[in-house]
Amino acid sequence: MKKTLFIAGILAGAYTSDAQVNSTATQTTNLSLSNAIELTFTGSGTATGTAVTLTFSSVNDYANGVQSAAQQLKVRSNKNYAISVKANSTNFSYTGSTTPAPTMPVASVLDLKVSSNSTSGTVSSPFSTSAFADITTTAQTVLNNCVNGGNQLFSVMYQATPGFTYPAGTYAVDVVYTATQL
Repeated sequence: MKKTLFIAGILAGAYTSDAQVNSTATQTTNLSLSNAIELTFTGSGTATGTAVTLTFSSVNDYANGVQSAAQQLKVRSNKNYAISVKANSTNFSYTGSTTPAPTMPVASVLDLKVSSNSTSGTVSSPFSTSAFADITTTAQTVLNNCVNGGNQLFSVMYQATPGFTYPAGTYAVDVVYTATQL
């Protein structure tokens, strides 16, 4: 008699042996982001670019100046930003045989222009994409309102016009770029 009831219950849908039971657990996951920005030279992959040497080997070079190849920099930032530039010294340092060492001012000799810009930012005056402007020891904005991103590129070129006043030797100065989040 028990067997008959069991079979009748299954046929009627009253008995299920595979009943499903659920349990749920929830966990909040927070991302704690901080502002981050990085400026590097693409040639070296670091914040220190390779040395740029402008060679003066003819009278024409002294008369007209010498330009460098484009120097590309990359910015990675999670906020919009600006780029500024300055020289780390008022005068070039001198290495050579002339005594006393000559004093060559950076501002009247070394200039910069933006040769390409894919940051979506604007080139700030006095700098441009068509003409060179003096680099000074005062930080000057080169690019402004640049858009955040992971591969924002821009390139600059240098031009030096020392004229005929200075003797042979090596004249050096560090050019410092700063990326600042807005």
